[in-house]
Amino acid sequence: MILRLLVFGLMCVIRAELKAEFRMRVSEIKMKNIFTSMLLVVGLVSSFGASAADIEAGKNASAECAGCHGANGNSTIGSFPKLAGQGAKYLVKQMNDVKSGARPIVEMTGILDGLSAQDFNNIAAFYQSQTMSGGQAKKDLVEKGESLYRAGNPATNVAACAACHLPTGAGVELAVFPALAGQHADYIAKQLKNFRSGERANDGDSRVMRSVAARLSDKEIEALASYISGLH
Repeated sequence: MILRLLVFGLMCVIRAELKAEFRMRVSEIKMKNIFTSMLLVVGLVSSFGASAADIEAGKNASAECAGCHGANGNSTIGSFPKLAGQGAKYLVKQMNDVKSGARPIVEMTGILDGLSAQDFNNIAAFYQSQTMSGGQAKKDLVEKGESLYRAGNPATNVAACAACHLPTGAGVELAVFPALAGQHADYIAKQLKNFRSGERANDGDSRVMRSVAARLSDKEIEALASYISGLH
């Protein structure tokens, strides 16, 4: 809880700076300085007490996952997310949320029930060790998508995606902000709409994703999802 509050506080500062200074484009040099500070703070309060993960055991345990997410975590179906290269902490959180019911996913009903915390650590480590395949953005949506991703929309108080997920889309592992670059556009769009409607609500008490998605139009979501898919 302390970690999430610290991150949320830092995000408020970041959003204020972005709104004041980066109307058209986020300065990547500035962002590097911001995230260096953020990671230092998060690193001080992060827990590293989890048992060491076994990548090979994770590969074996993920066999059932391959049907939807691909053998190496690169799904070929747009509605199923690519897991390859995703941060382990984020993957563990999502698996725990699915298992507990905090993130209902019909297709995963019961799949995780028999798995332990160590299984989750192993599976997450395996997927993190893989490389996410790239996607391709629609040319007519690149300009709008890039502007939203890097600078947000000050007119509607939409924060830049780059503020949490980095200009490269690599995410922030310690803060449990997921990697986005190369993810399926269909999946990204669906999750943004789910956050917007409240169907997905596992973004914590800070409601960061629900707050951002609530201010996005369908056209903006389409442009963002397309740009993110081609960001690699």
